[in-house]
Amino acid sequence: MHITNSDNVAKLKINYNKEKLQYNSPILKYVMAVVTILLVCLFMPKQPRFRYDYQKGKPWNHENLVSPYDFAILKTQEELDRDRHQILKTVNPIYNVSEVVSKEQLDQFNIDLNERWQTSQIDTLPSQDIERYRGVGNAILEYVYDRGIISLNSRYQLKGNSTASGSEAEYNFILVQDNVAQQRNTANSFTIESAYSYIERTVDRNRFISQKKWLSDLLKNYVAVNLMFNEAQTDKSEQAALSNMSTTRGIVQRNELIVEQGKMINNEIIQKLESLRRVYENEAQIGGKQGLVLFGNFLMVSLIMTLLMMFLFFFRRDIYKNNRLLLIIFAVIIAMLGVLSWAIKMKIPSLYYIPYCIVPIIFRILFDTRVSLNTHLLMVLMAALFVPNSFDFVFLQLVTGIVAIYSIRTMVKREQFLLSSLLILASYIISFTGLVLTRNGTFDSIYWNDIFPFVISVGLTLLAYPLIYAFEKLFGIVSDLTLMELTNSNSKLLRELSIRAPGTFQHSLQVANLAEAAVYRIGGNPLLIRAGALYHDIGKMSNPLYFIENQKTGNNPHEELTPEQSAQIIISHVLKGVEIARKNQLPEAVVDFIRTHHGTTKVDYFYNLSMKNNPDKLVDEELFRYPGPIPFSRESAVLMIADSVEAASRAMKEYTEQSINTLVDKIVDHKLIQKQFTNADITMKQISQVAAIFKSMLKSIYHVRIDYDVTRKKSTDD
Repeated sequence: MHITNSDNVAKLKINYNKEKLQYNSPILKYVMAVVTILLVCLFMPKQPRFRYDYQKGKPWNHENLVSPYDFAILKTQEELDRDRHQILKTVNPIYNVSEVVSKEQLDQFNIDLNERWQTSQIDTLPSQDIERYRGVGNAILEYVYDRGIISLNSRYQLKGNSTASGSEAEYNFILVQDNVAQQRNTANSFTIESAYSYIERTVDRNRFISQKKWLSDLLKNYVAVNLMFNEAQTDKSEQAALSNMSTTRGIVQRNELIVEQGKMINNEIIQKLESLRRVYENEAQIGGKQGLVLFGNFLMVSLIMTLLMMFLFFFRRDIYKNNRLLLIIFAVIIAMLGVLSWAIKMKIPSLYYIPYCIVPIIFRILFDTRVSLNTHLLMVLMAALFVPNSFDFVFLQLVTGIVAIYSIRTMVKREQFLLSSLLILASYIISFTGLVLTRNGTFDSIYWNDIFPFVISVGLTLLAYPLIYAFEKLFGIVSDLTLMELTNSNSKLLRELSIRAPGTFQHSLQVANLAEAAVYRIGGNPLLIRAGALYHDIGKMSNPLYFIENQKTGNNPHEELTPEQSAQIIISHVLKGVEIARKNQLPEAVVDFIRTHHGTTKVDYFYNLSMKNNPDKLVDEELFRYPGPIPFSRESAVLMIADSVEAASRAMKEYTEQSINTLVDKIVDHKLIQKQFTNADITMKQISQVAAIFKSMLKSIYHVRIDYDVTRKKSTDD
C-alpha cells in the first residue's frame, strides 16, 4: 500500500511556493509598462492638433476666433458627391469596334448556309435560289454590324447623360474605330434584341424570299456584340475629369472673424472650422516641433498608464504581482490602439467598424467588472488623444462599453454573448441618434449607412469568444466560460469520481451548493467556487474506501493501520488530488482549492487516537497536519468552511435547530483559532454571513422544523 510520506508533503509546499513566485519579477513588470507606453506613443499623431473643441449645433465656448491666415473653405462631403455626380454625367463611356466579331460571324454564316440548305426539310427551297438567300443574308448582317451591336451598360443608362428624349435606356458614348473617336448614341446602334427585330422586319419585306421565318431564324444565330465597352479607358477618362474637380469653395481672408464666442455653430461655420483645422494640422505636420509633440504624448500616456497601475496595485494586487496577467492587459491595449491608429491612417469610412467593445468583454470574462471598467475607461481616454471627433467617440464607446460589462455581469450561459451584442447595438443606435438630434434637430440627417458600421462592429465583437479561449491557452488563466464547462457534472473527471467514489461525489455536490450560495451572498465568483468545490476531493479516488463516505459495508480498513499511517492516507488525498488535477489539465485556479481546502489543520481524530494509544510518548503533530497552504482568497476560505460543515453534519445523531447552529459555530470558531483565514480576503462580518447561510441551508436539507407545541401554547396563553 502506498502511503504519502513527509517528503511528498514537502514537495507540495515547494511546488506551491515556486508557483506563487513565478511571473513576479518587478523589473519585468516596469519594462512591459514602458514598452506599452512607447508603442502607444508611436501610434499617436506626430504633429500638433487643432486645440479647439466644437460641435455642430452647439455654442462656440471659446474666445472669438479670427483667421490667422488666408485659407480656402473645403466643400462638404455632400457637395463633393454632388460635384462628382455632375462631372461623371459629362463623361461618356468609351467603346471599341471589334472587326473580328463581324468577320467571323459573316464567314460562319456563309459556311453554314450550304449545310443548312441541304439539311432543310422544306421542299420549296430549290438549289438555284441559295445565292439569292446568301446575298440577302450577307446584306442584312453587314448593315447590322456596320451600324454596330452594343450591350447596354446599366451604369450609364440611369446615370443621367441620356438624350433629350428622356429615355433611360439611351445614352451617349464615344466610339473608337481605327484610332478615330466619334460621339454616338445607343439609339443609333443595335442591341441584340433590336437586331433580331430588324432582321425579322427586313426579311419579311423582301418579296423574293419565300421562306422568311427560316432565313430570319438562321440569321439570328450570327448576331453578336461588336461594340465592346472599354472599361479601363472609361475609368481613366473619368479619373482625369475628377482630377480637375475643385474641393474648395470660397476663401477666408486673414484676420477675418470666423465665429464669435457664444454663437451657435451652423453648417457654414463648422465648414470653416473644419477647413481651418485641416490647414493647421497640415502646416503643423510640415513645420511643427515633432519632438515636443512626442514628449507631450508620452506625458499623457504615461499618466494614464500610471493610473492603471495604481488601480491594480490598490485594488487588484493579485494582477499587479503577476506579470503574466499584466502582459494580457498590455497586449490588448497595444493591439486595440494599434488597430485604431491603422484605421485612421487608412482613412476607413468609419472608425466605428472597429469592435472597441471587445476589450471590456474580454477583460470582464478574464478578470472582473472593476478591472474591465477601469481599463476600458483609460483606453478610451488614450484613444481620444488621436481620434477625430473625440467627444462623439468617447461618449459612444464609454456608454456601449459600460453596457457590455453590465450585460455579462455573471456569465452563466453562452447565449449571454448574443444578448450582450444586441444590447450593445441598441446602445450604439440610441446614443448615436441622441447625438445627431442634439446637433441637427432633425431625423432627416440619420441614414442607414450611419448605422451599418455599428452593426459590423457588434458582429465582430462576437470574436471575443475565440480570443478568450486563445488567451486562456497562451497565458494559462481561467475564464467563466471554462468554469462553466468544468462545472458540468458529465465531464470526464467528475463522471470518474461519481463511479469510483460515489459518496465523495455526493459530498462534493452538497459542498458546491453550500459554497455557491454563500459566495452569492457575500460577493465573489460563484462559478469559480462551484468548480473548486466539485473537484476539491478528487484525490480520494486513489483510495476511496479509506474515507467514511465511501464505506458501504461495516469493514473499516483503518482498523488494520496505526493512527500515523491512517493520517498519512487521509492527508495524501490533497497531494493526489493535485496530481490528478494537473494530469487532467485543470486550471491552477481550481487546483488552488484542492491544496487549500484543509489548510494547515490537523487530522484530529487520528491525532487524538495516537495520543490515547501512546500516553507516555511525544506525538509528532506534523505527521497529522495537512501541508497547506491556508486559504488565500475569499472563495477558498468559504470552501474550507463548507467542506467541514457538510462532512460534520453527516455524522450528527440528531438534527435540530440548536444542534445545527452549535455545529456550524463550533467549526467556524475552530478554523479561526487555527488562524486559517489570515491570508484570505474575508472579514468577520462575511464569515458570520456565511455561517448563517450554512445554518439555514442545513436545516432545509435535514428538514428541521419549528417546535409548534411552543407556538400553540403561546397562542393559547394569549
